[in-house]
Amino acid sequence: MRLPGFLHRFWAIATSPSSFLSVGFLTLGGFVGGVLFWGGFNTALEATNTEAFCTSCHEMQANVFEELTRTVHYTNRSGVRAGCPDCHVPHEWTDKIARKMQASKEVWGHLFGTIDTRRKFLDQRLRLAEHEWARLKANDSLECRNCHSEVAMDFARQTDRAGMIHTQYLIQTEGYTCIDCHKGIAHELPDMRGIDPGWLPPAELEGLRQHLAE
Repeated sequence: MRLPGFLHRFWAIATSPSSFLSVGFLTLGGFVGGVLFWGGFNTALEATNTEAFCTSCHEMQANVFEELTRTVHYTNRSGVRAGCPDCHVPHEWTDKIARKMQASKEVWGHLFGTIDTRRKFLDQRLRLAEHEWARLKANDSLECRNCHSEVAMDFARQTDRAGMIHTQYLIQTEGYTCIDCHKGIAHELPDMRGIDPGWLPPAELEGLRQHLAE
């Protein structure tokens, strides 16, 4: 397969050794170019990782962000606020890049108006929520752990019910993760009929709680 004339000439120039520039100059130029590229890439990446960027689309501003502002994650006595990227984007660079690639599909949804009205959003709410629950289940609630660590939890300062459930299902038993119980902590829940909400205490722990109360 022959390249078009312009591409052929460009390729010939790009692959030919320089007759005028030293190896040191080319190396330094490559290094500076790499720094500029990497700095520009990370600047653009961080610009898309802000609450302002996330809420620039009216679908997010009028629906999920408005709901977030009414929760303890947004306004609380400590003044620590969790924004959109804190709950939906991991902090580690490789995980962040993977999440950004996944989120590129949301641009497609915005362009084609998948949830551009409140009615459309409510109709799609259960599907969107189940997708996010499944994603957090699969990555062991990685975004939750941006701020919350079971190692730093003081179970003695939690309620008896919370302390027992965290000890049993977060520390001692494999296969459970934050999102199993903490659905609907930042956004309103969809119609949960027929769906295990997760926050109901397991039967064995409920029996233990009643026994301790006696």
